[in-house]
Amino acid sequence: MTGNAERHGPFGRRRLVQASLAGAVAVTAGLVSDSPSKATRAEKSARPGTPESALRELVAGNARWRTYHERHPDQTRAVRQTLVSGQHPFATVLGCVDSRVPPELVFDQGLGDLLTVRSAGPVLDEAVLASITYGVLELGIPLVVVLGHQSCGAVTAAVQAARTGERLPGHMQYLADQIRPVIDPGVQGAARVDAAITANVRQVRSRLVAEPSIAAKAASGELAVVGARYELTSQRVHQTR
Repeated sequence: MTGNAERHGPFGRRRLVQASLAGAVAVTAGLVSDSPSKATRAEKSARPGTPESALRELVAGNARWRTYHERHPDQTRAVRQTLVSGQHPFATVLGCVDSRVPPELVFDQGLGDLLTVRSAGPVLDEAVLASITYGVLELGIPLVVVLGHQSCGAVTAAVQAARTGERLPGHMQYLADQIRPVIDPGVQGAARVDAAITANVRQVRSRLVAEPSIAAKAASGELAVVGARYELTSQRVHQTR
């Protein structure tokens, strides 16, 4: 799925990435908001259709979640019946498989709101990349969030394996191989794991925006790809830097 980017060469790839980054800059600051939304989904005339409005919706949902004002939207009988004929999610969240970080709860969303893709880490493989691309191209989703989280077990295992030289059992080694390039040996102790969690989010986001089809959507302003972290201690989602 990277053949087109390779034909563009390093300079063409850089232009695509720079264009997509510009599309994301305008919306990422919203992840630091602390004010719960005052409007329910039923009060809105339409679902979020732009990167900015989609991000605002996630920001408001996370504010409700961490302040214990969840609304659990879009779970009524009417919504369930409507979704039988099709779906129109407004954001894709690539998150970790960790049971403590379900995107629909963390962002206080409901049925049909989010296209969730989850892998340990999270890391990319062909199936994950194809799933995200499906949401962007076929469903017209305007926002992709790469969501890492505090105390990630997959990243911790990768850091430990890199330190000891051991191989992880079975297919788990694939995760370690994907995360290893972002591990900073100059950082010690628990800080190394924490830094690797953030660095992995940045790496995955960079790989996504380098995909020609995704970069083209970002360059046109139809899509933003945002990196973020969920802190288990505060339950807050914030932009990675």
